[in-house]
Amino acid sequence: MKIHFIAIGGSAMHNLALALEHKGYTVTGSDDVIFEPSKGRLEAKGLLPKDFGWFPEKVEDSVDAVILGMHAKPDNPELLRAQELGVKIYSYPEFLYEQSKYKTRVVIGGSHGKTTITSMILHVLHYHDIPVDYMVGAQLEGFERMVHLTEENDFIVLEGDEYLSSPIDRRPKFHLYQPNIALLSGIAWDHINVFPTFENYVEQFQIFVDGIVRGGSITYNEEDKAVKEVVEASENSIRKFPYATPAYRVENGVTLLDTPEGEMPIEIFGQHNLNNLAGAKWICQNMGVDEADFYEAIASFKGASKRLEKIAEGANKVAYKDFAHSPSKVKATTNAVKEQYPNRKLLACLELHTYSSLNAEFLKEYNGALNAADEAVVFYSPNAVKIKQLAEVTEKQIAEALQREDIHIFTDPKTFQDYLFAQDFEESTLLLMSSGNYGGLEFARLKGIISDE
Repeated sequence: MKIHFIAIGGSAMHNLALALEHKGYTVTGSDDVIFEPSKGRLEAKGLLPKDFGWFPEKVEDSVDAVILGMHAKPDNPELLRAQELGVKIYSYPEFLYEQSKYKTRVVIGGSHGKTTITSMILHVLHYHDIPVDYMVGAQLEGFERMVHLTEENDFIVLEGDEYLSSPIDRRPKFHLYQPNIALLSGIAWDHINVFPTFENYVEQFQIFVDGIVRGGSITYNEEDKAVKEVVEASENSIRKFPYATPAYRVENGVTLLDTPEGEMPIEIFGQHNLNNLAGAKWICQNMGVDEADFYEAIASFKGASKRLEKIAEGANKVAYKDFAHSPSKVKATTNAVKEQYPNRKLLACLELHTYSSLNAEFLKEYNGALNAADEAVVFYSPNAVKIKQLAEVTEKQIAEALQREDIHIFTDPKTFQDYLFAQDFEESTLLLMSSGNYGGLEFARLKGIISDE
């Protein structure tokens, strides 16, 4: 098949392009800008567009299908050309369903934890040499790509994102997968530019649960009130398996998980990650992995990329970077790091970077999110607020929303960086939470300070 990607440079899109090239498809693509690592990875496989921009002539009769990325606009010249020619147009999730409609689809959904749970499942399967197709939202150790598609594998494991499918398909991605086996980890209001009320957001998860194939199953976090209500209210003819955080304790910076064979040290930490582990265990068991084999494999799981990722460590200091940006993720991550290092000072830095986090009305959702930190810092760019065409956010609003009078708030990247580099990190833990980069923070220099290099 010959497939053309409109907006090939995105994280998900370029990984799908690489997966299809690996499968033997002829792949072409366009984009107006492509950054690393997408650029280098596409170039290595000969898939990087020769010129940036949109070229309708790339969409010709010989193209079997077009895959449309979220970065494109509804009036994209290549999209208009595809519509004119009657070429089949897929959104990213539509195409994944098309590739997996005869497989057993395992879909991991939830406002938080879905990347980590999907990564745990894939780590366990990979450890035991069980081949599966997959799509996950982070680069995993031991995996070449974030997407893998075959004709022969019986299972496909999909991270089920609730965001929109494409510029012309406003359905959440996970509505399109029709899972046989599903998991729901948590519901915490997000993406307010698309789902303006909490009720509207919750409704998307109701549709997800009701869309599970008849006779299928839902594994769900019974400790999350909204999840419990959604799953238990569903009249879909499916099996329902609740899970909860397993028993564990922390000793000298090591998390010990309680198992039938006794306590087992694990690489990950934090109550939210232990909760994720419980969900992953249920799914792996549904896929034929027994409990003992799960524990053997999960002991070596170090976490998904950018999820509580240790970036530097010294004799008595350590720094972590985390993708956390929504209120529930920020709170869970901050609590986890403090629990792991209770006797060290915790300096937690949060960048408000997304549309939701920079919305003055939504800010109140962060109340208490940084309470576990001994010292709390918020960085945001007033220019980013303007670019997103949002009402001005003030430092006073942020301080009031977080309910911390001692919070440090920075809007200038250099001032924030100077503050950070002037800190004494002895007997401290540094936590950097962002889906951005703090306006260009010098991570290499920071790593050197923490690791005493």
